[in-house]
Amino acid sequence: MWLSIVLLTISVYCFAAWRLFDAGAAAVRLPWVGVLAAGLHGLAIALTWRAGGAVVMGFPLAVSAVGLCLVLVFLALGASRRIASLGTAIFPIAAFSLVVHALLATGQDVRPDRAVTDWRILLHAALALLAFATLLMGALTSVMLGLQERALKARRFQTWMDRVPPLTQVEALVFHLIGAGFGMLTLALVTGALFVEDLFAQHLAHKTVLSVLAWLVYGGLLLGRWRLGLRGIRAVRWTLLATAFLSLAFLGSKFVLEILLQRP
Repeated sequence: MWLSIVLLTISVYCFAAWRLFDAGAAAVRLPWVGVLAAGLHGLAIALTWRAGGAVVMGFPLAVSAVGLCLVLVFLALGASRRIASLGTAIFPIAAFSLVVHALLATGQDVRPDRAVTDWRILLHAALALLAFATLLMGALTSVMLGLQERALKARRFQTWMDRVPPLTQVEALVFHLIGAGFGMLTLALVTGALFVEDLFAQHLAHKTVLSVLAWLVYGGLLLGRWRLGLRGIRAVRWTLLATAFLSLAFLGSKFVLEILLQRP
């Protein structure tokens, strides 16, 4: 049953991406496709989310959860910000996250000995997940911003540019997403410092250091925007650097420990 739901969800994501690619902004009038895919994705996660009455989060499930949160952020923004074209990237990313979940889930997501019952740790994990998804959305939007700026400078007015908002609106959206994600990341780091017993334990040290590095780069980016008017390609580069640090912290360390080294 679970695999059938996963395959159905992947199919719906692919259909949603095709609709956006084929119909452009007009496809936003059919948000039910994305909502249906997100609902099925949530169901697939829920079926493997709990073990022995408690929450567990291994690497495959973490990847899938990030994909779902990314879709939810997109659906929340899509109607008001006219960024439907980003769905052609976001829906396939979410589908790929389910493929990773299906291929790498070997029972480690349902081990009661790895279950988490403390609500404070769950709060920390939820904040970290939402922060990562929001900042990842900001990074993807910044890529669109960079492509727009390069096309305008080269005077190559391609068809896809008709489907995205003006450059200034995309740039504003990038910094709104980064600002919101930075706030959530700050809360995640604070709750981690308060509730996690040893943030610099062997299995958490890399995650902590990389998360703090990402926080510093995002903070510097926002400060540069506020004080120096940082924008354009330079802002895109700093955004992608910070997102790379955060991706390594959130997923990279899990991949190395759980998949490569086979450690719990």
